[in-house]
Amino acid sequence: MGRLQLWVTVLAGLSGIVAQEDLYRKVFVFRKDPSDAYVVLRAGLEQPLHNFTVCLRSYTELTRPHSLFSYATKAQDNEILLFKPKPGEYRFYVGGKFVTFRVPEGRGDWEHVCAGWESATGIAEFWLNGKPWPRKGLQRGYAVGAEAAILLGQEQDAFGGGFDVYNSFSGELADVYLWDTGLSPDKMRAAYLSLRLPPAVLAWKSLSYEVKGDVVVKPRLREALGP
Repeated sequence: MGRLQLWVTVLAGLSGIVAQEDLYRKVFVFRKDPSDAYVVLRAGLEQPLHNFTVCLRSYTELTRPHSLFSYATKAQDNEILLFKPKPGEYRFYVGGKFVTFRVPEGRGDWEHVCAGWESATGIAEFWLNGKPWPRKGLQRGYAVGAEAAILLGQEQDAFGGGFDVYNSFSGELADVYLWDTGLSPDKMRAAYLSLRLPPAVLAWKSLSYEVKGDVVVKPRLREALGP
């Protein structure tokens, strides 16, 4: 990392300014539990979403409910939400409604999740560590609003706020992506393996973000991929 990029990272961690950088092999560390901290993500969406895919990696010891990815509009606070209410369960929200995916309880390691949705069929996909779960129906014909507040680490109950600290995230997050299209199975697996990916609305390798509170950007301590 060059001195300028390092300085931008330090300022982002200390002052909450907007930074844009390649976060490859880096993580956001949410240090406190519970916490009022979060990270704002900047995306240049101009049109409503009729298809999308969101992927990320998390590493946490939490067993209480916590939010991973929160996308809210002024009309709908749970426009897109990835939420983990307890070990062995994920909830995927679109337009305020959700489907539940039950998964094996974690083994104290990184978990990589991808969730995809298409309006025309209402099909919701969920992938855990590169493997697909049975698809479910959700919000057929809906359109996700484009003017959004996108946050990591908190669940929004109002546009850009309304947090419950007991739904906050504590631990490490990495490899956050949002595409305005569905991904093929090959690309879903590529996201898990950190391989070459198509251009994204939000991309970890060119992420525009703003830290709010006690969140630090640090190098990844170990390889995030599972067996």
